[in-house]
Amino acid sequence: MKSVALGACPQEVELKLALLASDPSSLGKLLARVPVLARRKPTHQNLHNVYYDTPKQVLRQQRVALRIRRIGSDAQPHWLQTLKTGGRGNSALSQRGEWEVGVPGPTLVLDALKAMPWRQIDPDGTVFRSLLPAFVTTFVRTRWLVRRRDGSAVEVALDIGHITAGDKSAPICELELELLAGPPTALFDIAQQIARSIAVLPLTQSKSERGYNLAQKGVDTPLRAHPPKLTKDLSITEAAAHVLREMFGQFSTNLNAVRSSDDPEAVHQARIGWRRFRSALRLFKPVLALDTAPDWQALQLLLGLLGELRDLDVACTETLPLLADVYSAGDTLRADAWQAMAHSLQQAADLQRKSVRYALLEPEVGSTLLAATQWLENLAALSGPVGARGETTLSLRRWSGLRMARMHRQLKLARKDVDSPDSLDSVATQHRLRILAKRMRYGIEALRPCLPPRRAQRWYLQAMALQLQLGAARDVAQAGALAAKLDVDRELVGFLQGVAIGQAMRGQ
Repeated sequence: MKSVALGACPQEVELKLALLASDPSSLGKLLARVPVLARRKPTHQNLHNVYYDTPKQVLRQQRVALRIRRIGSDAQPHWLQTLKTGGRGNSALSQRGEWEVGVPGPTLVLDALKAMPWRQIDPDGTVFRSLLPAFVTTFVRTRWLVRRRDGSAVEVALDIGHITAGDKSAPICELELELLAGPPTALFDIAQQIARSIAVLPLTQSKSERGYNLAQKGVDTPLRAHPPKLTKDLSITEAAAHVLREMFGQFSTNLNAVRSSDDPEAVHQARIGWRRFRSALRLFKPVLALDTAPDWQALQLLLGLLGELRDLDVACTETLPLLADVYSAGDTLRADAWQAMAHSLQQAADLQRKSVRYALLEPEVGSTLLAATQWLENLAALSGPVGARGETTLSLRRWSGLRMARMHRQLKLARKDVDSPDSLDSVATQHRLRILAKRMRYGIEALRPCLPPRRAQRWYLQAMALQLQLGAARDVAQAGALAAKLDVDRELVGFLQGVAIGQAMRGQ
């Protein structure tokens, strides 16, 4: 990553962190005790920002943000008009163009945009004439300036406030580390010093992105997979960086959502993001220097808790509702027993969700996620070892085809093992088959632009069918296992176990 000098071209390089404190008002004092910020006098600003866009969100579609900022009080305001362009998603580290100029009041000034790349966005003025307020952010910013002996300079800004869009509101509680001089590694060095004592999570969404989300569907909504569109001119390592960054972004974004959302889909998408990420690490292993990757051990407790919560959520919201009428069949006593079980499982899910949120407060979690973010940002510059078959000498398209063909062969062999009458452990072989089907699916989704379309689609549908088929039996079996741990009717547990066995036999 390149260095940025004071007075250079208007580029903003910033690392965003979500802060997890239950009492935001205490964060200023907590941060002031962090050694890297101690003995540095903070400054305070009241900031009020109005973001503008057209009714059709032309600016958002071009990854552009335009705002008017009021600094200070109503009595003595200072106004700034800011245009930001080219922000890249999927990472807590953002690098984008930023142009800022003083204006006389709270109204957009077209002339002030002439020194900015506005003509490329709006050559005939149509967009400017259609601009309307989209949402508002209001927060108190506490800033520390950190100058280091290596010549780097970083502004650390604590923002506490809220976003407002119509009658909707969402809190702001985040830390922004902006690079003023030096290499971006300075941002991660300071962030890691903060993460040792204060719980943080990498924040992939800017305030403007959260504002748009709030206006449309609300903040902290689950983020689904959006595989990047790879191009044939990319190297294999560059493709790996694009793919892994998007997958890790899905994981970390949904972890942020889990903090405040009870939506089971947030947990589900967090786990999907992590499984996709780990599958891609395996997929690109021949060309990556994985010995430079972070140690994932600090995440194991959190990942285990997420898995247990997902099992409870699936049982409560998907598996059991489909079987309730089948079991009760109009029998009041059976219906009551079923409801009692469902209530117990929901209580267990609620407690498990709290355990997940407590696990997110562990400083080691945030520190590991920060290390992963930095590793991914540097990934494209790393020269991985040559694979055993010389994959790095191949084009991305050729390499992708070979890797997916190898995975398809593994899947076929695993399918034969499941169908074999000599299989000693059908549960274990089916679990392995399901895992391989998921890896095949995730690999095709990631590399689809580089694969033969018909073959990729055929293999993808095969993997999807296997995953769904084996997953249905697994979900019922898991619901039975969870129910067996609770004080519920033994006959009911036996019913669930019988359904699971029946589904497993039909899947063979």
